[in-house]
Amino acid sequence: MKARLVMKEWARLGADFAARRGEILGRAAEACVRSLEAGGTILAFGNGGSAAEAQHFTAELVNKFFKKRPALRAISLATDVSALTSIGNDVSFRAVFSRQVEALGKAGDVALALSTSGSSPNVVAALRQAKKMGLVTIGLTGRGGGAMAPFCDYLIDVPSSVTPRIQEVHLAALHLLAEEIESRLLDGGRGPGLCPGVHFRREGSSLD
Repeated sequence: MKARLVMKEWARLGADFAARRGEILGRAAEACVRSLEAGGTILAFGNGGSAAEAQHFTAELVNKFFKKRPALRAISLATDVSALTSIGNDVSFRAVFSRQVEALGKAGDVALALSTSGSSPNVVAALRQAKKMGLVTIGLTGRGGGAMAPFCDYLIDVPSSVTPRIQEVHLAALHLLAEEIESRLLDGGRGPGLCPGVHFRREGSSLD
């Protein structure tokens, strides 16, 4: 049965990803925490299904994942239709994310890029712009990272070249990131740039 084979492949791929990329996922979560504590913003972006996952992730930070807590500074660059169509029409589709990074990003923010191939021109251009401006860069990709790999401080590549499987693991990885960010931040104190009266703590935990 096809469904059984797909689930078996997903289980194998998920276990392989956790073993190989759990540590860097934990380090990426810590980078997000450091940025948020300093008043930074997480800018997430991607195309198609990756755009939906970027929006999904930022919604969980702005609102909540598991716990009621102050809103965290995060925005999806794939949701502003006016900006996307204006840039695509007047400049090029290649610039739809890089122009927004230029406008909204600052040194110390986090640029979180999603591309199953790792070579989407607009995603690569945005990462290049982010590096130029001093943002921390995190890339979720397929096997090897593609053209975006050199621009990622934290490359989280899924060991597969099958788009649906990569996207499924990306969603799990984003859920782990959201949960880890919450667990590291929440301890009833105050973090710069967030809500007064909310303090954050550091933990050196791993996702393995």
